Amino acid sequence: MIGRLNHVAIAVPDLEAAVATYRNTLGAKVSAPQDEPDHGVTVVFIELPNTKVELLYPLGDKSPIAAFLEKNPSGGIHHICYEVEDIIAARDQLKAGGARVLGNGEPKIGAHGNPVLFLHPKDFYGALVELEQAH
Repeated sequence: MIGRLNHVAIAVPDLEAAVATYRNTLGAKVSAPQDEPDHGVTVVFIELPNTKVELLYPLGDKSPIAAFLEKNPSGGIHHICYEVEDIIAARDQLKAGGARVLGNGEPKIGAHGNPVLFLHPKDFYGALVELEQAH
């Protein structure tokens, strides 16, 4: 079912400092910040030859990243994202197998403009999993 690793997301308490670290210290190609109000985050993508790293920063008062940073003030890995060919078929197969889909179970449009879903971390050994429909 799952395809390639799309990205690993890291929540950061200071987006500008994180961007500077990746750009200046690691020499990475860094995208411009992109606000995603539906998800309560500002994102920046670090482009790697084989995948991406997504830096997440809270956007708005109800951002789930703000709550994550309260528990992890230095930041940390927030989720991993795998690609799937058909997000609805993947969701239905996962639910039939007992996995919990977060939210209302309907895909939202993610930062890449593709449908995404999140799966409960308790069903995946403590890791929050995002599924993104490959284009």
